[in-house]
Amino acid sequence: MFRGRFEHTIDFKGRVSIPAKFRELLSEKYDDHIIMTNFDRCLVAFPYEEWRNVEDKISSLSMVKKEVKAFQRFFISGATECSIDKLGRVLIPPTLRDYALLEKNVIFAGMGKMFEIWSRERWTEEIKRAEENFEGMREALASLGI
Repeated sequence: MFRGRFEHTIDFKGRVSIPAKFRELLSEKYDDHIIMTNFDRCLVAFPYEEWRNVEDKISSLSMVKKEVKAFQRFFISGATECSIDKLGRVLIPPTLRDYALLEKNVIFAGMGKMFEIWSRERWTEEIKRAEENFEGMREALASLGI
C-alpha cells in the first residue's frame, strides 16, 4: 500500500522523482509504469494493474447517464501512461501539470492502492479543509471501531 507524504520538486522539463518508498512498492509488486490522471484538484497515479481495475469499474457504469459520461470523459480521457526512468523520475505531461497547478514544490500523498500528486499550496488548503471537516467524521470512524 502507498502510505505517507513526501515533498519533492519538479524540474524545468516536468520531471519529478517518485518517493523511494513508492518506487520500492512499484518494483516489488508492480512494474515501472503508472497511469496518471486528473481528479479532485490534483493528480492520481495508479500502478497499471490497479488502473485496469478502476477502468473496468468505470466502464461498467451506464453510458446513458449524463454524469457518468462527463466523469468518463474527464477521468479516463485525462489518463496518461507514464514510465519511471532509471533515476526514479516520471515526466508529468504539461496538460496534467496545468490542471493540478504543479510548478515546483509538490506533495506525494499515499492513498492505499494509488497515490496523489498535489501542488504544495493546494495540499495545504486541502489538509486545512480536511481538519475542519474531521469533527463530522468522528462518529463514522467510531462506528468502524477506529
